Amino acid sequence: MSGRARLALCAAAATLMTCCALLPLVAEPVWLLQLVPLLAVQTGVGAAARRVPLGRSLTVAAQVLVTLVLLTLMFARRHAIAGLLPGPDTFRYFAELLRQGTDDVGRYAIPAPVTDGIKLMLIGGALLIGLLVDVIAVTLRTAAPAGLPLLALYSVAAGLSDGGAEWLWFLVAAAGYLTLLLAEGRERLAQWGRVFGGAPRGPGTPETGAVAPVRTGRRIGAVALGVALVVPLALPSMHGGLLEAAGTGVGAGNGSGTISTVNPLVSLRDNLNTNDDRQVLSLRTSTDDISDLYLRIVSLDDFDGTTWTPAQRHVVAVPDKLPTPTGLGAGVRRSPVRTTVTAADTYAQNWLPMPYPPSDVQVDGRWRYEPVGMTLLGDHGQTTRGKTYQVTSLDVQPTAEQLSAAPQPPAGLRSEYTKVPSSLPAVVARTAREITAGANSHYEEAVRLQDYFAVTGGFQYDTSVKVGRGPEAIANFLKQKEGFCVHFSFAMAAMARTLGIPARVAVGFAPGTPQGDGTITVNQTDAHAWPELYFEGVGWTRFEPTPTRGTTPSYTQSDTPGSSLPDEALPSRGASSAPSAASSPSESCAGGPRRLQDCGSPSAAAAPLSGGDGTDGWWWLLSGLGVVVVLAVPLAPLLWRRRVRARRLGGHGRTAQGAAEHALAAWEELADSAWDHGITPDGSLTPRKAAERIVRLGRLDPAAGAAVHRVADAVEQVLFAPRPQPTAGAAQDVRRVIEGLRAPVSTGTRLRALLLPRSSVRVLWAVSARWSALRARAAAVRPALRRPSGQRG
Repeated sequence: MSGRARLALCAAAATLMTCCALLPLVAEPVWLLQLVPLLAVQTGVGAAARRVPLGRSLTVAAQVLVTLVLLTLMFARRHAIAGLLPGPDTFRYFAELLRQGTDDVGRYAIPAPVTDGIKLMLIGGALLIGLLVDVIAVTLRTAAPAGLPLLALYSVAAGLSDGGAEWLWFLVAAAGYLTLLLAEGRERLAQWGRVFGGAPRGPGTPETGAVAPVRTGRRIGAVALGVALVVPLALPSMHGGLLEAAGTGVGAGNGSGTISTVNPLVSLRDNLNTNDDRQVLSLRTSTDDISDLYLRIVSLDDFDGTTWTPAQRHVVAVPDKLPTPTGLGAGVRRSPVRTTVTAADTYAQNWLPMPYPPSDVQVDGRWRYEPVGMTLLGDHGQTTRGKTYQVTSLDVQPTAEQLSAAPQPPAGLRSEYTKVPSSLPAVVARTAREITAGANSHYEEAVRLQDYFAVTGGFQYDTSVKVGRGPEAIANFLKQKEGFCVHFSFAMAAMARTLGIPARVAVGFAPGTPQGDGTITVNQTDAHAWPELYFEGVGWTRFEPTPTRGTTPSYTQSDTPGSSLPDEALPSRGASSAPSAASSPSESCAGGPRRLQDCGSPSAAAAPLSGGDGTDGWWWLLSGLGVVVVLAVPLAPLLWRRRVRARRLGGHGRTAQGAAEHALAAWEELADSAWDHGITPDGSLTPRKAAERIVRLGRLDPAAGAAVHRVADAVEQVLFAPRPQPTAGAAQDVRRVIEGLRAPVSTGTRLRALLLPRSSVRVLWAVSARWSALRARAAAVRPALRRPSGQRG
């Protein structure tokens, strides 16, 4: 193995070792195993391009192209041209996956599940770092600066990790970097030939080569690693120094922690329109009326004019009995409902779906309680996957009179939940005032807002709509009057706040579909978002502005109808009390933006993990190798000729024998180049006569013709002179002849000489000769293996 190939291998190993620091961040290490062959192909392409050799820019371009093809095969095969080559749709899909991954990183506690978005960020980021390290350390031959991208990768891992083994991953990453430095040092020393290695250690052979400098480098590296590990621990002010990472997510134990202000909204359009409508939850409940059995996951409190996110909240250990909901008075009718929930193995989310408001939860695992939203979320990677748990909740049944007569809420709550940003377009508040003109209470205003969106305003449920970006998104939605649950709930909550009504958005699942065995199934298409408005004495109260989805609350209807079980074939409509059992018939929308303006989704927790566009590991690995073969086969003659030319015209020994071999190799390259341009070689001619023939048939100019004769004279010196004199400049003369051969011929001839050189037939001749030699050797060995005859002498 050449020095540069060994250096490339060490660069890939250093990248892979540094990537190990990312392992604690995710639940499964499979992505690292999938990264290995991709990184190997990327490194192999670079090594092959440098061996040809190609220029630096072409080498990097080849690696980038192959990396994109491999990522396309792994993540976006259905969006590629002919299922192979990345196109505009591929890059749009990559952008969408990266947006999903960004949301997933902010939403999940560590270790997070390896969703498609997170996997693209991990593997794509690692390949990018690997490419940078390879370019800097191998192509540009400066290994020391290659530590910068490795440091960036390790810093990301250390900054997010909340485990106690950061020192181990630091050692692994540092060892990879030191290995890279030692490999580069060894290669540089090897270029100087024999290096002094110090005095001999004993009577044996003296130590030579690069052994002593390498040993010294190892000692320095070991000392540096020790200092990096020990010094931060000895300085309390550094809090562990480089090896300590800031904790994220929710703290463990019985103490309090903090929920980060993250956005749980992810795309749900594809889930609402999916042909594979998976079951995510199964329920058994004590109530006969499931029209209000919404499964609430999380509430979104902060509104920035574009989207809603959970506010930063403290979390505590789950109490034995949950407190009474904020604002719920003693005079409001309520009844307990006991529900057993079983999550599917494919549904792994951190937030625990529960009917609202819960009063008691029995669930195994590591869970924390957020008192303001009355939600439970997993601690340190705890998810709902395969969980069965029991929830006792309250079926709160206020009357219209109680809501209408509700007093003003507390000043602190009113201030927090009626805030709207100054960037909110004025049309939002103006429309809210127009809709609610003449209302006598906040309750009546809320009902009019709900009816405006669900019944009287001419709005249509459509998951494929796009309403723009930024603060104008709500204004665009009010103008276009098309959207789905995220748009309706966001808009109604924002308009309620402009009227002074405390409002927030809840995300989770609408009531599911009853089954013959008494259970209720909740599927992907039941994922939903709805506004919650606060009324003192009742608390946070659900409204349903989305047409054809969910159920209209009985306390918002002028004539309260009797309850009925949902029709399994049709979604609820208008004032029906039947829950939705099917998704909207709207067309599927491509991509999955996350915010209100881009047809965002209510909640990642409401969307089960799915494979998306991923493929089987072995399939994409073999496909990737197939792509390399498909690209390499047409280019094989070109690459072989460039490699042979570089070897023939490259450096040579300074001895007389080395100069003679170089002259013969230069003549051979000149003859093959002429052959590539249509001048068939004639082995019966002397070098002088062959040179005259090449000059005549190649129509060479005087300068190129003189170069041919100089190379021929050098060959005749080697072949016939008793003491040949070395001739300098043979390689330059051959290159001048090649330029002369290209000048008079047509473009087709030049392209054939480049892509399909005639002299590449020598490969077949060489293979045939080796095969004949192998057969002859086998034939010679066969008699010796025969058993001797049984005749006696």
